[in-house]
Amino acid sequence: MNTPAPESSTVSGVGSPETLVVRTRVPAAASAHAPTFWSRLGSAFAMFRNGKSITGLVIIGVFVLIAIFADLLAPYPPTKVDNTRRFEPPSADHWLGTTHIGEDVLSQVIHGTRGVIVVGFLAAAIATVIAIAVGVIAGYLRGWKSESLSALTNVFLVIPGLPLIIIVASMFEEPPLWVIAAVLGITGWAWGARVLRAQTMSLRNRDFIQAARANGEPLRRIIAIEMLPNLMALIAASFVGTVTAAILGLTTLSYIGVIPVTTYNWGTILNWASAQGAFRQNQWWWYLPPGLCIALIGVALALVNFGIDEYVNPRLRSAGERARAMRKKGLDVNDAVTAVRSIRTTTTDDTAANQER
Repeated sequence: MNTPAPESSTVSGVGSPETLVVRTRVPAAASAHAPTFWSRLGSAFAMFRNGKSITGLVIIGVFVLIAIFADLLAPYPPTKVDNTRRFEPPSADHWLGTTHIGEDVLSQVIHGTRGVIVVGFLAAAIATVIAIAVGVIAGYLRGWKSESLSALTNVFLVIPGLPLIIIVASMFEEPPLWVIAAVLGITGWAWGARVLRAQTMSLRNRDFIQAARANGEPLRRIIAIEMLPNLMALIAASFVGTVTAAILGLTTLSYIGVIPVTTYNWGTILNWASAQGAFRQNQWWWYLPPGLCIALIGVALALVNFGIDEYVNPRLRSAGERARAMRKKGLDVNDAVTAVRSIRTTTTDDTAANQER
């Protein structure tokens, strides 16, 4: 390692000693490996690199593509009526059969995906932004400001979302999707804010936060640069949970008839199927596909949430890494457990035999 040569200079004056000034330079290699904001942000999204999260994200991505290209993928318009082909089971012309007036069920399911995705992600985005703003600020600040934001969070925790959505929907003849998403988002941010507040309160006393505060950095930079990358796992988990709740809320409201049936989504299809007796007449091709879609996107969101939990929880993360390493070597985790148990059983039997002798 090359040490930079010192630069000396003599200060002239009466009785002035010689002063040695040493200037050190940071090596280029060390500065290149210093963690930047983008590298820390990228490491914060490492929660999506495990198999569970990737599988869930792939399924969600397929639904998003279906929602975007619904007009191209649907074989028929969702409201096209053909009275000559009523209550037809799946066939080559209608892959998922037809309704009571000859509408194509597959086209309705494809177009219904758009409403579900839009409401789910828009409501989650609104709720997550509010949760970050309220939760992080309430956790970082102290005194009456923090207590006021905490009291506001507690108020929204007890506000019933479903009756409020019914009241808001009754004010519109045909409520647009953004209104439904806004109500779902405004009533669904409180749990995420509580979790973020608790984690922020533990982060504000860490050394790197204290150093940033001592350097005089403004509040917005401390929150955006220092805190948010360390909260990304909780933010992602809150976002995924809100998407799940918003999709279930939309389909439930559509099924019970609060949202007009002209707004296509999977709950609307189930509402029509129930009203026309598809459940009683065992017309499974009408109600089973939208139900399976709701279940599938719920499973995908659950897989993403499990992947985040595995990343956040150190015990689950170490167990998952150990299991993946054993699979790469061609070993089975259960085989290792069985071998350990057999060794312990053999040792116990030998000890008992020796004691009998």
